[in-house]
Formats: sequence, C-alpha cells, structure tokens
Amino acid sequence: MTPLDPVRQGAPPRRTTPLTGRGRTAPAAPGPRLLVVDDEPNIRDLLAASLRFAGFEVAAAATGNEALRGAIDDPPDLMVLDVMLPDMDGFTVTRTLRERGYSIPVLFLTARDDVADKVAGLTVGGDDYVTKPFSLEEVVARIRAILRRANGEDDHTSSVIAYADLELDEDSHEVRRAGTVVDLSPTEYKLLRYLMLNSGRVVSKAQILDHVWEYGWVGDAAIVESYVSYLRRKLDVPGPDGTPLVGLIQTKRGFGYQLKEPR
Repeated sequence: MTPLDPVRQGAPPRRTTPLTGRGRTAPAAPGPRLLVVDDEPNIRDLLAASLRFAGFEVAAAATGNEALRGAIDDPPDLMVLDVMLPDMDGFTVTRTLRERGYSIPVLFLTARDDVADKVAGLTVGGDDYVTKPFSLEEVVARIRAILRRANGEDDHTSSVIAYADLELDEDSHEVRRAGTVVDLSPTEYKLLRYLMLNSGRVVSKAQILDHVWEYGWVGDAAIVESYVSYLRRKLDVPGPDGTPLVGLIQTKRGFGYQLKEPR
C-alpha cells in the first residue's frame, strides 16, 4: 500500500462560532463521525488526522474485528474501510454489518484496481470505492458526497461550491461571480476549484502544482503566478451594472495564495 501525500488536504479547517463575551469562541458543532479502518499505521494515522482537520470526528481501527466492534458499539456516520485487512477483508466486514441490520455508509480503500473487486465491494453494500494511491482531497470529496446522499440532500444543489459571491458548479463546470458567468480555461477552472476547496487556508505553489498540474509540470513554478494572474483578471471584472468586485485571491508573500475576502 502506498503512503498518502501529506500536502493533499482538500477541505477548509473547521470554523468556530463566536460566543457572547470578550475574546471567547466556542468550537463549531461536531462534524459527522467517521470510523477509519486500515492496518498500516502511517496511512491510518495520516488519514485520521487529515479528516479531523477537515472537520470530522474520527475513530480508528486496524483490523476487521476492531472495525466490527467499533461500528456495532458506537455506530459512526460513515466508515472509511480498507479492503485488505489481516484478519478479514473489508468486504466481509461490510457484509457482516449488513446482515446484522447496520446500514452505515462505507467508502472502500484499496490498492487493487480491478473491476471485479469494485463490483464485489458495491454488491456487499459499499457506497463508493477509492483506489490507492489517492489524494486526501479526493477522499474528503467522496465522503461528503456519500453523506449528502445518505442524508437525502439534492445532488444538483450539492454540486455547487460557493465562497462569497463566487460559485463553481461541478456538474456543468460553470463558474459565476456575482451572478455573471466567467469563462475559464480547464487549468484556470482546476486552479479556482482547488483554491475554493481550501478557502481561508494559505496554499503554496508546490501544493498548487501538485493538485492542478498533478506532477505533470517540469518547468518553473512561476507558471502558478501566471495562472493566478490570469484568474484574477477574469474574476475581478465588474459585472453588467459596473459594480467593482473585490479581489478574492490574496497573495501571502513567501507562503503562497489564499482565497479570502479582504477586510
């Protein structure tokens, strides 16, 4: 199994809610509870830590028997379940839970990319399937999609990522700023999507190259600066009524870029 890349974290940090009183904040309401099951400690620990950072509550297990006990004793909202476990495979864990009447959503993780394995996983009651190596951004996106379906939320509505007056529709690949459609190239779209998924966080040029160019770029990292410049010019154009739009992509010199409304 392949270790995950620690820079691939695809969701903004958990928000806090102000309390009445000077200088105090309260933690946001607890996020959905996940049970992460993987027998490799480095993958299990990194995945658990990254999912906590993404706003989830996380418990962990290393074997199929531990997964069954954890799911039955304190059922999570979703299980992230490795297929290859030392005592029983993830398919057997899921089948056992379904036979006992537990409908906990399951996202399978596996190093095997065989169609028959994917069919088997879905047949025993799995909800989705991610093949290693994978990005943490992808895992978080799959988890959120499964939870939306489990909660009966409208799929079309959930396909829209929004920040301030900016909207990105993942189904139609359409971007709107203050209600006006913005025409972006595929690379500009991927760059904006990555910034929106990490809104409020500073992401480095190396992280952007990793997620947007996917290791395919062998030239100067200055390509990131160029594309950020292109994106700013398109996003900050005044709308039909001529109202000026504030710049949302902030430069943090020496660190990277951040999608954030200026104060």
